[in-house]
Amino acid sequence: MKAIAIKQYGGPEVVEYLELPDPKVGPDSVLVRVRAAGVNPVDWKIRDGHLDGVLDVHFPLIMGWDVAGVVQAVGGAVTEFEPGDEVIGYVRKDAVEHGTYAELVSAPVRTLARKPAALDWAAAGGLPLAGLTAYQGLVKALRVKAGETVLIHAAAGGVGTLAVQIAKALGARVIGTASERNHAYLRELGAEPVTYGEGLADRVRALAPDGVDAAFDLVGGGAVGVSAELVADPRRIASITDYGVVALGGHYLFVRPDAADLTELGRLADEGKLTVPVASTFPLAQAASAQALNAEGRTRGKIVLLVD
Repeated sequence: MKAIAIKQYGGPEVVEYLELPDPKVGPDSVLVRVRAAGVNPVDWKIRDGHLDGVLDVHFPLIMGWDVAGVVQAVGGAVTEFEPGDEVIGYVRKDAVEHGTYAELVSAPVRTLARKPAALDWAAAGGLPLAGLTAYQGLVKALRVKAGETVLIHAAAGGVGTLAVQIAKALGARVIGTASERNHAYLRELGAEPVTYGEGLADRVRALAPDGVDAAFDLVGGGAVGVSAELVADPRRIASITDYGVVALGGHYLFVRPDAADLTELGRLADEGKLTVPVASTFPLAQAASAQALNAEGRTRGKIVLLVD
C-alpha cells in the first residue's frame, strides 16, 4: 500500500510517500480502506519529535490518527462491524507506528464508530480528533449544562468550531474568542464573539457581568489566567495546551479514543446540529504541504487528506 511515513524525526523534508506492507488485522481490529484522513497539529508535532518523551514511537512511522473509510476485513473477535461498513475513527494506539495517512489502516474497534450519513468523506475524516476533543472537554471535563454560559478560547479554529456547536447543542450560551475577521463566522455558529488579547476579561464581562460558568482553553498563552478571573469554580476550567490549569484545580485534557463519544458526535451530525467545515483538502502524496498549512495555525476549519 501507499503511505506517508517518516524514518526519523525532522521537519517537512523527512516526510516520504512510500510503498509499505499492508497492515495485519488483529483479532479486535478491522482493516479500513482509507477515504480521508484529518490533519491535526499533533501529527507534525510527532514528526518533529516533540512528543518523544510521552509516546512510544517506532520507525518507519506512518503518521495520522484521524480516519474515515470503508471496512475491508474484520478480525476474528469483531462483531461490531462487517466488510462494507463506512466508519470514522480516532485511531490512536499504544505505540505510534501504523497511522492513518495510508491507503489501509488496521483500527481497533474501540477507536471506531459508524460514519455519519450527513457528512461527506472529507468532513467525516476531519471530525474524530477535533470532535472528540471538543466533546470530551465540554461534556466530560466541564459538564456543561443547558442555560450555562461557557467561554471558548480560539473558538474559530478546528476544535473551537466544533466546540461552539456542541455547546450550543447542549443548550449553553457561548462566548468565543477570535480575531475580528472571524467574528461574523462565530455569529453564524451561534456564538457571541470577543477579540482576544489584552483586556479580554473586561470584554467578556461586558457580555456576562457575573462571569461565565465554564471556560475551555484551546490556545494557551494567558487563556487559563483570564479564565480564572471569570469562572467562580476553577474545576470548571479545562485546557488542551496549558498543564498549569491543574494547579488551579482545573482539567488538562488529552483526548482519548472512545467509540461511544464518536457515535454521539455522529448523531449530532445526522441531526443537523454539527457540521465540520473543511478549509482545504490535499491528495495523500501532498501530506507535507497539508501539515505546513496546518502548522501556520490560521485556517478556519479542518485540513484533510483525501485518498483515492
